[in-house]
Amino acid sequence: MKIDAVIGIDIGGTFTKYAVIDLLANVLAEGSMPTDAADTLDEYLDALSKSLKAVINKVADKADIKGIGIGAPCGNYKSGSIEYAVNLKWTQGKVVPVVELLQKAFSLPVAITNDANAAALGEMIYGGAKGMKDFILITLGTGLGSGLVTNGELLYGHDGFAGEIGHVRAHANGRVCGCGRRGCLETYVSAPGIVRTVFELLAEYNTPSELRRYAFNDLTSEIIYQAATRNDYIALKAFEETGKILGIKLADAVAHTAPEAIFLFGGLAKAGDYILKPTRESFENNLLKNYQGKIPIQISSLPEGNVAVLGASALIWNEINKK
Repeated sequence: MKIDAVIGIDIGGTFTKYAVIDLLANVLAEGSMPTDAADTLDEYLDALSKSLKAVINKVADKADIKGIGIGAPCGNYKSGSIEYAVNLKWTQGKVVPVVELLQKAFSLPVAITNDANAAALGEMIYGGAKGMKDFILITLGTGLGSGLVTNGELLYGHDGFAGEIGHVRAHANGRVCGCGRRGCLETYVSAPGIVRTVFELLAEYNTPSELRRYAFNDLTSEIIYQAATRNDYIALKAFEETGKILGIKLADAVAHTAPEAIFLFGGLAKAGDYILKPTRESFENNLLKNYQGKIPIQISSLPEGNVAVLGASALIWNEINKK
């Protein structure tokens, strides 16, 4: 007898990951494909469809596929589209009706949300937020994503785009963001953001630093982290500045949603206490007094690889249950 399963898809800027997952979160089959190899939407969807059909064939004898859930940058749950995603070149900065197109290709229920919301669902069902009804998840990677859960439900707002903490202003006339505005939080608190901070600090201070040997395009957040473990002043200062800004904006977010906890996930979060300590300190210093000491900020306990895929699968299970 076949078991019920769904497909979870995580569309990232570089790779698209997908898996067939059952109700107990067991991964029955999985794979990945380049996201950025396609220049047009048709090319991408053709490659994705072939990949999904191949993984479905692998489990055809034991799994009955019930639907497809997608986590993607600028994925809009309410419209079923990827809207104005600057990091996906085949969208060409337009609205792409992914749900409609995949429903036609597979004749299955399809649902989409943004990648951070998918990760938040994964955290709620499989991770440290299990049992919580109010929490915030922040993804710290190429950008800064956020998933806000209130009363057990993801916060979407009337148009599907609520909770974009990465695009609140950290500085009114600050760094240019990929969205076209200036000063967005993710230009300061993200993997590219901390690189930009390092180069500003290198220009400001004469302090010796191993980071001076790197060109801008060669420096990564991982290199900065490794330098910090060797007590490099510029690296430590960069994490301090990054955490300070993040803490202030998380304190602002608490005033809106009053979460039980805040989780950090993604590449930059792997720096552990180097990012946590200044974030927590700044957070507590900027909270309203009635929240101080009550809201922990912690690193997600979920494995890096499958969180968004599991979250995307949880999204479609939720849609199927509603129906």
